[in-house]
Amino acid sequence: MTNWRAVIVGFLVATVLGLFGLALPGLGQLAAGLIGGFVAGYMAGGGLGRGFWHGLLAGALGGIVGGLLIALVVGLAGWTLGPVGGAISGAAGLGILAVAVLVSLVMAIESAIAGAIGGVLNPDRPDRTGRGGRNTY
Repeated sequence: MTNWRAVIVGFLVATVLGLFGLALPGLGQLAAGLIGGFVAGYMAGGGLGRGFWHGLLAGALGGIVGGLLIALVVGLAGWTLGPVGGAISGAAGLGILAVAVLVSLVMAIESAIAGAIGGVLNPDRPDRTGRGGRNTY
């Protein structure tokens, strides 16, 4: 069962650190994705597979939101330039979609690996009922 709280917290950590990571392009976003995935995996606990899954979701969510923001900026820029700008931004949108999918994949993979490490470091995190253990979900 997916712990959406862990996924959202991991996503928010990656987003906030990614904003600060703009000072170090590339490296800052890589570190943000790794730390966000680790947080998601650690919060979810339950071992390697569960941590991997939650880190993957946190990273993919970050990539999807980032791609949508880029598409929004390009769409608004095209809208302000009139019909010709709309056609140009529509053509550019296809390329941006391909880049956004690639970025989402990279962010999801790096976050999933870090999430797996977080899950391994917290294998027996109790669930909300306080029963604890690996097989209570």
